[in-house]
Order: sequence, then structure tokens, then C-alpha cells
Amino acid sequence: MKPKRSALPLPRYTLRKRIGSGWSYFFNVPTWARTRGCPLHNEPLGADYERAVQRVERILLPAFDSWRTGGEDATSVVGVVVGTLDWMFHEYRRTWSQKTAKRLQPLSPGQCRVHETGIKMICEYLLQDGRRLGTRRVSSIDTAFADDLFEKLLFKDVKGEKIERRTTVNHAMKTARSAWNTVSRANPGIFPAKNPFEKMGLQSNSRETPHATFAELAAFRAKAIEMGYSSLATGVLIGWELLQREAHIFLRFVAEHYRPPSRPNHVYVINYKTSTGSWEPLFNAKGKALYPQLMSELDAIKELRPTGGLMLRRDGSSQPWFGRGEMLTQVQRISKKIILAAGLRPELTFTSFGRHGGTTEASTSGLTETQLMQKGQWSSTAAMANYLHDDDEAKQDAQMKRIKRRAKVAKQATVK
Repeated sequence: MKPKRSALPLPRYTLRKRIGSGWSYFFNVPTWARTRGCPLHNEPLGADYERAVQRVERILLPAFDSWRTGGEDATSVVGVVVGTLDWMFHEYRRTWSQKTAKRLQPLSPGQCRVHETGIKMICEYLLQDGRRLGTRRVSSIDTAFADDLFEKLLFKDVKGEKIERRTTVNHAMKTARSAWNTVSRANPGIFPAKNPFEKMGLQSNSRETPHATFAELAAFRAKAIEMGYSSLATGVLIGWELLQREAHIFLRFVAEHYRPPSRPNHVYVINYKTSTGSWEPLFNAKGKALYPQLMSELDAIKELRPTGGLMLRRDGSSQPWFGRGEMLTQVQRISKKIILAAGLRPELTFTSFGRHGGTTEASTSGLTETQLMQKGQWSSTAAMANYLHDDDEAKQDAQMKRIKRRAKVAKQATVK
């Protein structure tokens, strides 16, 4: 049987060949480069598409481009050129999956995605001489260069129109700052004493994440079930009720966290970002269910998946909601499709229904600041404030309390 034809895009100098019943990938140094003495060699990349693409784009192509441009990069080694921005970010990537004294857990897929976007933006920027910025040595980067780079990256030309992308560029500068600090500690002789990406005075455009209402949550869930995505319907309810982030729902929430034999009346709400968690009661003091709809759905899911990731699998295919290189984009993409099909506001996202929408509703319902911080596992009120949004109901309720108090005081004065 012939293998299915693959139409997946491939990086430069990467070939796809049919081997047996499947496809394998190869990095092929062009003939002209071999003739000129390129130190890289042709390399088999295996049958895994994602791993092949990652090795070519992160290792082999940067090394090839470094050789091709010459100059600073004459001392290339296997992979990337030591002392360049390409090398710095390569070393930084290696720390993402590690636990450190300052970071108790590996980075989440969402954090990795943000970093990758920033790294690509910086390293692929073309200098006036045609070289990639990634081939430039860290010793040649100073504060003036970093500030100038920020200004040049800030606007993107889209069909002749300049579009500002401040948030993306801010994240790129923060990624560079973090990478410089992390890698320079282990390689102090390669880096200048001052980090040029520190204290850049980055300004945010403060774009607020839209939050959903409970009615919009119900509409989303109904449409998701209708379209065959019942696990997304349950996922948004977990986010809403337990104030969870999507990465925690679909990556970290396992069967052992929900009503284990040792705690049959609790669910473990994990905060993977801070490596903390707490057991949330599922029943009140009289034994009445606190989350009846959510519990019925999770009970049914756990019957099918007694171990492992409770929300890991997609509906129908049973494939993971995320995969190498996807990093939750399937959740976001299909959620947007459901939102539009339900006729909801197009600016809403999966996040709008989870931590943002649920927190705003909880605040409107009268939870105290302490109760909110405990339920959402925030370490400070400043962090919690990012999830509290302007809400007419809360303001109306506050004013009605003031009016009632005035009436009560006036009545007391009349009695006297």
C-alpha cells in the first residue's frame, strides 16, 4: 500500500522521500555549497515531521546561513555559532523543559509559543548587509542597537499600510532580555557586562481581554455540543467554575485530580504556572453538589478515562488537543469556529469564558477579595486585577447598596 501523499511544507534544503510504507526527511546541502567547502553534511532526519522541521529550522539552517554569510561566523561549530544571537536563543530553548531554583516547572506550551515568536522576529530580521540578525555576535549588541531594533520592528508593512504590533514586539524584547540573563550566567566571558535589553521602558497598549457573560457561556456550550465538541463544552465550564487557564485544563488536569479514592468529594485545582494547587470541595456542608452540571460531565468522562489526562483527547478522533508544534492552537481555532457559529461576539476567545469570564462573574456575585484570591490562587491583588473587568451589574449593585443605606439612615433620623 502506498503511503498517503504528504503536502506539509518543508524548510529550505529539506527533502521528503518515501521509505517503505511511510515518509522520511533529509537535509540536503546544495551542491554549490559543498563545492565551496561548507562544513555541514547531508543528514537523515527520520520519519517524524515535527522533529525534522525543528532540527532544520533551529539548528541546521542557522548554521548554514552563518557559513554562507562568512565574516563573524567563520568559527562555526556543529549546530550554531557560539557567541551569536542564534546560539544564545538555542541555549535558552534548552532551559524551557528544565526545572530551576527560580522556576519550579517547565514552561507551558503557551509560554514557549510566545518566546518562539519573539526569537523568530529578532533572529530573522535582515541587516543592511543582507545578513540575518541571528548571525551577529552578542558582544556587538549594545543598548543603542536594542532601542533601534525595537523601533524598526514596531511597525509592519501590510499592503502599504503601517500596522503597529507593540504587544508582540514587547514580548520579543522581554524574551531577548530573559535569554541574555539566563545564558550569560553560564557564559560570562562571552557576554558584555550590561544586558542591552534591560530597562527599555516598554509601554503596553493595555488591550483588555474580552470577557464572556454567563449567557454567552451557555450559548457556546450548546453550540459546541451541537457541533460534536462536547469536551470543549466541558472545558469552558471547568475554566468558568474553577477559574482555570486553558493549558491547565487540557494539559495538566488528570483523572487523579478528580474525586480520587482518598478525596472522593474534592477536585484538585492545579496552578501549573506557580507550581501550586488546592483541593476544592465539590459538596456543601449538607452534602449538596456545588457544581452539579460540571460534576455530571466529569463523572462521565472519568468513566471512559480512569487514568491519565482527563481533558487531553479530542472528540471523535481521540487525538490530543495539542501536538508537537501545535501548542493548543487546535483548542483556540475550533473555539473560534464555535463562537462564530453561535453568533457570539467575534472578539471572544476560549480565554474569555475561562479565567476572565468566571472571575468577573465571581466578583459580581459578591465574593470578597480574599475569597477570590483563594479560589483563583492568585499571589497578589495586582495579578488578580488583570482578570477583573468592568461590569455594569457590579456597579449597579454597588450604587443600589448606597441608595439603600441612605434610605435606612433617613428612616432612622425620622424615627428619632
